[in-house]
Amino acid sequence: MLAESENVLAVVGPTASGKTRLAVELCKRFDGEVVSCDSMQIYNDMRIATAAPTEEEMQGIKHHLICFADPSDEFSVKRYCELANNCIDDIIRRGKVPVIAGGTGLYFSSLIDNIQFSDEETDGEYRRYLKQRAENEGAQILLDELYEIDPETADTLHVNNVGRIIRALEIYHNTGITMSENKRLSKLKGSIYNPFIIGLDAENRDYLYNRINARVDRMVEDGLVEEANNYYGKYSGKTSVQAIGYKELKPYLDGTASLEECLEQLKLSTRRYAKRQLTWFRKDTRVHFLMIDKYKSPDSLTEAAVSLIKEGDMFEP
Repeated sequence: MLAESENVLAVVGPTASGKTRLAVELCKRFDGEVVSCDSMQIYNDMRIATAAPTEEEMQGIKHHLICFADPSDEFSVKRYCELANNCIDDIIRRGKVPVIAGGTGLYFSSLIDNIQFSDEETDGEYRRYLKQRAENEGAQILLDELYEIDPETADTLHVNNVGRIIRALEIYHNTGITMSENKRLSKLKGSIYNPFIIGLDAENRDYLYNRINARVDRMVEDGLVEEANNYYGKYSGKTSVQAIGYKELKPYLDGTASLEECLEQLKLSTRRYAKRQLTWFRKDTRVHFLMIDKYKSPDSLTEAAVSLIKEGDMFEP
């Protein structure tokens, strides 16, 4: 039971580290419900590429904010926080524990630390200018410019994440304040939650990378290529298309590269993404990290997490 209504549990970390399973187990122990914190799992028809939990993996535990948005819709961190706050309020009102689980650092920090961007920071004309430049000159040019003004934010973004790159440049253009500084200023306002955060990592990086490679292979077996082909045939979302998995397979679908070549690129992109995820979460001193390769079984990892939470004296199983 929650000691204070604002207390929440969270499980964060890189892709393929076991966040879903641990979050479900913590929900069983602490009578909780999962609130997803993944910028791509929000979309329906993208379950394989985004590794959204299956019914079997959810084990009867209620999961919020997965597979509900149309892939053609644009989705912002502001909208995510509004929906997540509503979910968390409802979970707490019903006497249960919110367990926030995911690997999208920007979504997580914005939610937990109450980071807000005002409507004044939106400039449609400047945004269109940046989009045109990205199309004509390439997104790398914009990312390089972001490195010059806000290296802290740029270091967390992939060149394919054009929307976030443009957003960071837009905020600086309209306010004179970088996105990273905006976050620090917002944190001074105080969080509306008191989180106990479990982070998953691996002492041996190859251990995590092998898990990532194996996951990609399973995704292909589960129908990733067919799902990607369906996506490009039905949708044109500028946000959802950033999902790792589809763009790497596009050359194969277009007949310009072999499946093997595309899968190697997909594995590389996923490993690089995992590295950026870890870079983000390691900066948060509140995170209690557990090294997944130190535990003989998922159950022993769960027990270690439960022990940490009990020591925090915020929750009672």
